[in-house]
Amino acid sequence: MALNSTWSLAVGVAFFRTLSFIFGMIAENKKPPFGTAIKGKDVVICKYPSDPTVALGILSILALVVSWVVGHAVVFYPYNGKSVPRETLFRSCSLAVFIFIAELTSALALIFLAWATVTEGLHLSRNVHHNPSTDCPTAKTGLFGGAAFIALDATLFWLVCQMLTLNVRADFLDEDQDAKGHYGQVVYGTDHDAISASNKA
Repeated sequence: MALNSTWSLAVGVAFFRTLSFIFGMIAENKKPPFGTAIKGKDVVICKYPSDPTVALGILSILALVVSWVVGHAVVFYPYNGKSVPRETLFRSCSLAVFIFIAELTSALALIFLAWATVTEGLHLSRNVHHNPSTDCPTAKTGLFGGAAFIALDATLFWLVCQMLTLNVRADFLDEDQDAKGHYGQVVYGTDHDAISASNKA
């Protein structure tokens, strides 16, 4: 049951990261390259076509954040009703390295998505310029698309973390069961000796 729940969380990571990727790519494709400059007296008003870029950027950020939270749950979720200490998880060098890479790529994707979304929103809202040579720019081309691909890469790293976590958990629980088994055998042997001594008496 717990194993199925853990894999369900992994599927959740892949699902929301894929959503983030899709929203980011659509935002990149829908973003206009520039606006239309309407010159007035000492000002230039930039008119932009209506597009869902900012809304798609926000949706992409939300999906990324949700998948990031679920990614942490994948690593630290209790296994078979038993939680594995974090120091035990991070004792695995490969797991620690992949968690670091997954965190880094997730953070980069979030930064780029937020940068592109906020920049696009500012261009749309602050469309009156006193510089007559303004060319009515939009968010830097490639930011949404690049962030979307980084988010997709982060998905792969989180899934690798999932597999490494399962290995560490399995080893930890096997050792725990072996230790309990040896302890139980010692207690059983002691009880057997005590019973034999009482029978002799």
